[in-house]
Amino acid sequence: MTAYRRMSVPLADGELTAGVWGSGNRAVLAVHGVTSSHQAWRLVAERLPEDTLLIAPDLRGRGDSAALPGPYGMARHADDCAAVLDALGCADVVVAGHSMGGFVALVLADRHPQRVQRLILVDGGPPLPLPPGETPEEQLAAVIGPAAARLTMRFHDREAYRDHWRAHPAFADWSPAVEAYVDYDLTGEPGDLRSKASADAVRDDSVDLHTGGAAAGAWSRLRHEVLFLRAEFGMLGALPALYPDPAPIAARMPVRTVDGSNHYTILLGTDGADSVAATL
Repeated sequence: MTAYRRMSVPLADGELTAGVWGSGNRAVLAVHGVTSSHQAWRLVAERLPEDTLLIAPDLRGRGDSAALPGPYGMARHADDCAAVLDALGCADVVVAGHSMGGFVALVLADRHPQRVQRLILVDGGPPLPLPPGETPEEQLAAVIGPAAARLTMRFHDREAYRDHWRAHPAFADWSPAVEAYVDYDLTGEPGDLRSKASADAVRDDSVDLHTGGAAAGAWSRLRHEVLFLRAEFGMLGALPALYPDPAPIAARMPVRTVDGSNHYTILLGTDGADSVAATL
């Protein structure tokens, strides 16, 4: 489907932006990862039928919702997602979450169970081991690597930011969709451009999804139908995968590994987007 628009959802402390593709009664809520935006779902949305409504919010602290303040955390994002569904008049939806979005999806299903038909977790959601490091900053760097460093960097122009992403080992196959994703993340003035993602939001959310009670409780109480889509390779485009051993997850839900995909290209690569869209 190609129909695309943006909408603003009023919240008590500001406005949250969401990207919306398509129309119709079949609705999917798609939740992005920790340093990402709704544009991560563009290729998946384009592969869905026209009668499917795909709703992808920019979580607070990211994209055009970057101005929304903390506190952050999985429960806050889940409640924001429920507000997006309210704004669109969606009683219940299929919920897909990528990376940190998988944790948000689980918490949404736990806190607002009547709003969720079923869950598709895309390389995120099941518990992860606590990363190495003595401080939240060290743990953050261990988990998301170059993505954490990017939040402190400044860029002279748009092309310099694209070049930074082109050098990322997970993005060997550059495409218009990747370029649109990268361009949307950029803010500031020429000579002082930066990522829209809030470093505070990324740090707080990374700590919360590893050690907070909302995600752990949602996992223990999981009662919705759920499927896990696993990337073969990790955040740097190589082994190990983010979830190297699918067996513990498979004990609780069906697991499908998307061969050849890494943590990013499971959404932003052609083959990965094909698999996610077909599953939806």
